[in-house]
Amino acid sequence: MAQRNGDVDAARRARARKGLLVYFAVLVPLSAAVEGAMLSTGRPIGESTLLVFLLMWSPAVASAVARLVLREGIRDVSFRVGGRTGLAALGLAWVYPLPVALVAYGAAWGSGLAAFRLPSELAGLPLGSPFLALVLTMATLGTLLSCLSAAGEEIGWRGYMLTRLVEAGVPQPALLSGVLWAAWHLPLILSGQYAAGPKPQLSAAAFVGTVVAIAWVMARLRLESGSVWPAVLLHGSWNAVVHGAFDASTAEPGIWVGEGGLLVLLVNGALALLVVRGRWPFRRSPAEAPFGGHGTGAA
Repeated sequence: MAQRNGDVDAARRARARKGLLVYFAVLVPLSAAVEGAMLSTGRPIGESTLLVFLLMWSPAVASAVARLVLREGIRDVSFRVGGRTGLAALGLAWVYPLPVALVAYGAAWGSGLAAFRLPSELAGLPLGSPFLALVLTMATLGTLLSCLSAAGEEIGWRGYMLTRLVEAGVPQPALLSGVLWAAWHLPLILSGQYAAGPKPQLSAAAFVGTVVAIAWVMARLRLESGSVWPAVLLHGSWNAVVHGAFDASTAEPGIWVGEGGLLVLLVNGALALLVVRGRWPFRRSPAEAPFGGHGTGAA
């Protein structure tokens, strides 16, 4: 029996590694083509909406090709919520960006490290209430809209790559998933077109730390719930709340706030450590019995 189980595990590892090879064989050139087109414009990525959407859906495309090549199907993505565990994960995913933004941006605004400035569309309204309305709008409608593009990344990153890293026996799969996810963004940061601030190299380093911390949180929510939706919702909520509300209300993000900001790095890192501590199971889908376990992302 032990020999048979060992053979099954070896076959699963080999299949996962093949899947990762196909996934990256598609993702790298596809992403390079889209990012190359964005880099050639020299403009902030916010002015290349279609290219941003295509880039964010490239991980999903790569995962779909890998599934087709290996005839894996889509069952383990998984698109089910997962009962109480899944609902709790969705709740945490939705609210997670708000305390990070409130503390980091609040500290920057209050100390003068960054200047609070309402978007021009809201500048004529009484101070305070327009910002609250903006945050609430971004946390609800903005998040739902942001999830349309975030789903493309998460179907690939957490719906495929993360689970294959675990099954392949890669050490620290949650950590590696974050590093790979961060590296995917770096050309656009170093070019000054995305989350760059006045010092792109410093912003890039801080961005890597921030993204790795978020990826660890996403990994726990995805693996513990067996559902990809918490990762999608966290990604969508982060983009809507942090970018759409707090970045939009900052005169110049500088080196302290924004995704490449030092205060965001520190606050997000501290909160992420609270969320990921302890041991947590790995489920491909909500109905499946745990397959292995993780402590701070270790296989």
